[in-house]
Amino acid sequence: MIPRVVELDRNQPEFKMTLDRYLGQFVSSSRQATAAQKLVEHAELLDAVSKKYGVQKRYIVTFWGIETSFGKYLGSFNVPQALVTLAYDGRRSAYFRKELLNALRIIDGGHISADRMKGSWAGAMGQSQFMPSSFLNYAEDWDGDGRRDIWGTTADVFASTANYLAKAGWRDDMTWGREVRIPSDLVISNIGATKLSSSKKRLTLPDWQKAGVRNKDGSALPTRPLRARLVLPDGIGGRAFLVYSNFDSILRWNRSNYYAIAVGSLSDTLR
Repeated sequence: MIPRVVELDRNQPEFKMTLDRYLGQFVSSSRQATAAQKLVEHAELLDAVSKKYGVQKRYIVTFWGIETSFGKYLGSFNVPQALVTLAYDGRRSAYFRKELLNALRIIDGGHISADRMKGSWAGAMGQSQFMPSSFLNYAEDWDGDGRRDIWGTTADVFASTANYLAKAGWRDDMTWGREVRIPSDLVISNIGATKLSSSKKRLTLPDWQKAGVRNKDGSALPTRPLRARLVLPDGIGGRAFLVYSNFDSILRWNRSNYYAIAVGSLSDTLR
């Protein structure tokens, strides 16, 4: 048992988070600068990974930066011990028991030793912060050494991230979305959005244009007939976004709209 894991599981932060506060934390100017440097530093590897999996390299770097600050902060908890603690004492014991068994399979497969399997208090591992089940489903051995090393091998980290997104339906001919202005008379109920959730209805960009939606700067939306849905991360009256199918692929990684917008926003600085 790890008492600190129990404490963290039982005492989740209760402060009010807003999109602006979240973006300030995850899309800081220093992170943008480092992301740009990493894009150049690993250009050859990123080009190869991007070509194989069909995921733009700026997104691979973005996930790396947001998850572990480009591999600097992987978490200091021993993952098997943390998962044992959560399986015994946590609120989702059945889930963590399965993840514990998956972690043991990873160790048995020779990918990492038990003492080196470090991650977050909740069991997310390595530079890509995969749960053990995600590791088994998506982690890749890019360098061919027989180990899927998302802890110490950058090539494996990039390939694993790209493989996850590819299998989540990523399209490399599209971006993630765009921030927009919505007219005050837009009938939110007609597009399926509420104060607490975002629209599930997808319209083409020309249809959103007809409804009075514009780019953030007031200019017209593109005429390309991409289907998009409206996301209101802070509810009606807050910032608004039209998002494409790649946004939903990001949500497969992390179900938070804030997280997905942060990924999109940081990646946009790398174009």
